[in-house]
Amino acid sequence: LLTVCLFPSLSLREKLRSIAQATYAHSRNLAYFVFTYKGLLAAQSRLQGKRIPFHSFLAACIGGWLVFGDNNPINSQIIMYLLSRILFGLSRLAVEKGYIPQPRQDPFPLLAALVWGTVLWLFEYHRGTLQPSLQASMTYLYEDSEVWHDLSDFLVYNKRTDSK
Repeated sequence: LLTVCLFPSLSLREKLRSIAQATYAHSRNLAYFVFTYKGLLAAQSRLQGKRIPFHSFLAACIGGWLVFGDNNPINSQIIMYLLSRILFGLSRLAVEKGYIPQPRQDPFPLLAALVWGTVLWLFEYHRGTLQPSLQASMTYLYEDSEVWHDLSDFLVYNKRTDSK
């Protein structure tokens, strides 16, 4: 939604169509995944007479492959969202299980610094490795923003070629 609204290359009708298509694809894929996952869980439980933790992992792997295996912008966003949540969850689990010690202070500021340092380094020196929508957003924020005409640049869009 933000990317579609932020960049004015599309008409309002095209923006609304793009948002509707992305919303439909997102919800359809989630519905297909839930149906596949729950169906595979039920099948495994029925075949083995009980449900075991591995069933969840296997059903989700198969569902992920079938439903989210196509590398497109919608699936990519969902996978990146999940990956970030997984890393946080695994970090908490590692502390909970005693694999790593409980931090003495909140590690989030260090994580924020490393994430921002890495993404801006990639943007400046290895831009092509970043997802296209991230590249476009960062170009808008860190390059296009170097040219200002008036307050409308901030409120509307700052990529005008005319000078006042």
